[in-house]
Amino acid sequence: MDDQQRFETGSAMHVSKSGNLNRRGFIGAVGAAGALGIVGAAADPAFAQIPASAQAPTSASGQPSRNGNFDLMEATIADIHDAYHRGLLTCRELVQQYLDRIAAYDKQGPALRAIITVNPRALEVADELDRKYKRSGLTGPLHGIPVILKDNYDTFDLPTTGGNTAMRTSVPPTDAFTVDKMRKAGALILAKANLQEFARGGNSLSSLGGQVLNPYDLTRTPGGSSGGTGAAIASNFAVLGTGSDTGQSVRSPASANSLVGVRSTRGLISRSGVIPASITQDELGPITRTVEDAARMLDVMVGFDPADPVTGYGVGRPPRSYTDHLRRDALKGARIGVMTNLFGTEARHQEVNQVMEEVISTMQAQGATVIRFTLPAYDTLQSVVVTSTWEAHTAMDAYFASLGPDAPVHTFDQLVASKTATPEAQAALEAELAIVDGLNNATYKDHFVNREKLRLAVSAKMAELNIEAILYPLQKVLVSLVGVPQPERNGTLSNGTGFPAVCFPGGFSTPTASAPIGVPVGAELLGREYSEPLLLSLAYAYEQAARTRQTPHSTPPLTR
Repeated sequence: MDDQQRFETGSAMHVSKSGNLNRRGFIGAVGAAGALGIVGAAADPAFAQIPASAQAPTSASGQPSRNGNFDLMEATIADIHDAYHRGLLTCRELVQQYLDRIAAYDKQGPALRAIITVNPRALEVADELDRKYKRSGLTGPLHGIPVILKDNYDTFDLPTTGGNTAMRTSVPPTDAFTVDKMRKAGALILAKANLQEFARGGNSLSSLGGQVLNPYDLTRTPGGSSGGTGAAIASNFAVLGTGSDTGQSVRSPASANSLVGVRSTRGLISRSGVIPASITQDELGPITRTVEDAARMLDVMVGFDPADPVTGYGVGRPPRSYTDHLRRDALKGARIGVMTNLFGTEARHQEVNQVMEEVISTMQAQGATVIRFTLPAYDTLQSVVVTSTWEAHTAMDAYFASLGPDAPVHTFDQLVASKTATPEAQAALEAELAIVDGLNNATYKDHFVNREKLRLAVSAKMAELNIEAILYPLQKVLVSLVGVPQPERNGTLSNGTGFPAVCFPGGFSTPTASAPIGVPVGAELLGREYSEPLLLSLAYAYEQAARTRQTPHSTPPLTR
């Protein structure tokens, strides 16, 4: 494709915050049709300049900090807070090390192209967080923790572009609901990540940011659409990342980059302030290196938002903390179903199947009972439960209406007419625009009935077998080579039911010349509504037993 161009760092964009900090109610524009679901966008290509101090790394990123005991690589929230407490690290030092890694590896070295915008005020914000820490300690559960947002999450101080050149200067008036919650929890928004343009596809290619590469195998994609976040977090560009998931866009990059990705129950996390693809299917979730960090981030992201009324369903559902449920022995006595029709049977499926058999063996060794089964209803229904095609036009118009008069794009029609998207994304947008009155379309309504049929089939089978969760590979084959569409993904079991799913590192394929430690393979657990505590606990028990995650060789620790 001719759209894999690189974008050089432009001048820093400084934006002052709007006086109105209240969430805009753009989901309300959908009215009685339902709460607007949100997915897909990115940041600025006039792309905020990396601070001069980060251009030529001078710190020993990945090496011990002042007193010799902090290692940046694979650092968790708990590691960082402990280092703050012991005086081994400041937020400024931490942020500088991440900036050094972005400067070294995102547009140089392996040139991952995972980042669209770096926050030009990152070090300034870090200094303020350090001052607050000196005064009163941690200000919240994410104090001083750098976060990389998929660039479809609105930020009042940075562009939100969906990866599209026409949106390169689009600075929303307020933060997305979840971004506001992260900042209030003490998080530092370090950068905005590249993505599949407007989240319309699975390869993480955009007109603004180019093609994101997989740090484990630079000939492959990082999955998508949240592939920039996946590549960045896998490469230790920050501690935490966010994704959006209409089909499998949180879990695909988690699978492809040896990460943890959570697609939450419909109604648990507000989607307001995130560029949408669907009213029904869109969900948000964390992308992290460990299950514990995913649980900590989920604690912050959940909550009722009047601007996304579907979150009313989630009131009272979250536990005090998802971390309270993480147990090393959670697999002991667990009954887990392995859904065999989500596995391939041909030679091309061998690498993934081998990893999954190792996952199953480890779970059994930890005391789990595994029940293999098929669900023929899935094969019948999985292609007729999609709702996004008919909802996108309504959802996108509502989003553009929320941006105000100074936005570079005011309507979905204007965006599509600009013809600025990559060919795949442009074709998807044109097809969505062509649908008139999609929410009253007969086929659309049939798909809602089919979604309920699938929910009932899954629920009934779980009850019949007395199983707590269903295990399967997120993708039946290894993540695609650059330029090849993603085949045989299993995201519909979650996006077609609204049930939660947690993808976690299952292992690696056989090493090759281009993939020196192999290509990551993600395993996924799905459960009933609001079963996130159980799913996270099962994934945590596996993680602690198997220790499968490894860092990519293409982005090693920096040295002096």
